[in-house]
Amino acid sequence: MKLQPDQMDVQAVTAYSKDWIAINGEKHFESLLISSEGQRDPLGLLKPEHLTTSHLEQLIELKGKGIELVLLGSGQKLKFLPKQWLTAFHNAKLGFETMDTPAACRTYNILAGEGRKVAALLLIEPPTA
Repeated sequence: MKLQPDQMDVQAVTAYSKDWIAINGEKHFESLLISSEGQRDPLGLLKPEHLTTSHLEQLIELKGKGIELVLLGSGQKLKFLPKQWLTAFHNAKLGFETMDTPAACRTYNILAGEGRKVAALLLIEPPTA
């Protein structure tokens, strides 16, 4: 019996390492914001502490595009955001979850494959010397 892999109708994370993420086979070496609605924006961010209120506003605006949930891949280790960020997502009635970047990649694929309206901010940290 020949088995065929499932084909997603939305962009997917097809591979990742600590230094890059491949979206539909295309490698990206900097942090990026992707969504099941086709958004793919490089951010140039490297660490969660580099996130600013303008990034928060950009994420909150995704609700207007139909996004139900935002995932934050915080790098190779789980790092939480300040409480006021969580409050902003709660007040906007927009789901938000923080996890390490590999877990966020896997979770994004599952949710997007189910047809959920999801976005993921995937942080790729610089190599350590």
